[in-house]
Amino acid sequence: MTAPVFAPRGSKHDLEEGDAFAPKFDRDGLIVCIATERASGDILMVAYMNADALRLTMETGIAHYWSRSRNELWRKGDTSGQIQTVVDMRTDCDQDAILLVVEAGGDGKACHTGRRSCFYRRVDKAPEGPRLTFVEAEAR
Repeated sequence: MTAPVFAPRGSKHDLEEGDAFAPKFDRDGLIVCIATERASGDILMVAYMNADALRLTMETGIAHYWSRSRNELWRKGDTSGQIQTVVDMRTDCDQDAILLVVEAGGDGKACHTGRRSCFYRRVDKAPEGPRLTFVEAEAR
């Protein structure tokens, strides 16, 4: 299998209306990636990819990310068993974000806290300032 080669960044029109995949990585060489669950459509997590993680994801069909805290490439599920098999990959209009639709392996808990989704708290207004309310109260 040949490694994917990303197209050079073209004009605004080319990026928004063309068929060349030309992801825009930030100054740290990263692009934001949102992973959603195929069955429910729920957002599971937001992570970052560098060019290697994006290429490996495309080559293997398994989600790979770049850990900013550990400063290393990571294949989702290697330590947790929560492998994310990519069903669909999309990019936004200016190609600076990736959306993965995945089938979550293991017990389907994408968050390192043991929850199904990393988005388990809602931000609410309160007189003393914004407060968090758990919407997925327990680790499953």
